[in-house]
Amino acid sequence: MKDSQKKINFYRQKIDEIDAKIVKLLNTRAEYANEIGKIKRELGLPVYVPSREEQVIAHVQKQNPGPLSEDAMRRLYERIIDESRRLEKDNYEKELQKNNAESS
Repeated sequence: MKDSQKKINFYRQKIDEIDAKIVKLLNTRAEYANEIGKIKRELGLPVYVPSREEQVIAHVQKQNPGPLSEDAMRRLYERIIDESRRLEKDNYEKELQKNNAESS
């Protein structure tokens, strides 16, 4: 029983380490997506481009060796992309409010 508990603790520690890396990477990804959103606004381009979302999902599915399925990767990345889009929208609204306050 002690060996099993040691194994569980070992794997939990490894998961915690990976989770810390995932959080850092997700935030870096979100920063990049936010910068792209700023550039798109400057150029008058739409924030949401369904074909780009499909490219991203196809790319990660191609990179996926498993054990997660392609459908699982799609669901995960749809959520990641949704959150990135929400961040872009929230930052844009804050920028508008700031600009409106400054011009008042």
